[in-house]
Amino acid sequence: MLGSVLAGSVLADGEVVLTVDGRVAGDAPAEFTLADLQALGTERIETTTPWHDGLMVFEGVALSRLMAHVGARGDTLTGIALNDFYTEIPLSDAAEFDVLVAYRANGADLTVRDKGPLFIIYPFDRFPELRNELYYSRSIWQLRRLTVK
Repeated sequence: MLGSVLAGSVLADGEVVLTVDGRVAGDAPAEFTLADLQALGTERIETTTPWHDGLMVFEGVALSRLMAHVGARGDTLTGIALNDFYTEIPLSDAAEFDVLVAYRANGADLTVRDKGPLFIIYPFDRFPELRNELYYSRSIWQLRRLTVK
């Protein structure tokens, strides 16, 4: 799985792009393909970010919906990227700010080269108080795992 993702190639059908583990229903990790995430429903965020020029349109699954789907029973998420970078995200952010697990930007699937295949996106333009290093650090790109604590 990671070989093709790291190479930046197009994802193969059925390729796992996200694992959610920790304090989830059944205490067993849940694995998601891109199709699995899309089946949970697609939301959009239009926002500027510190990493892109101009307004971006991100599409993905609402983090709150994903957490409800896995039966998350914690209050903090640890997001882990392909390069093992990690960040802590309060689970309360998911509902309070309508955080998105984005898999598409401006109509194109995200690749590793453009911060994909998954990217946690906050609606920075809708909530100006999010425009600071704390929330920027929670916007993990190349996301591969979420651990519920």
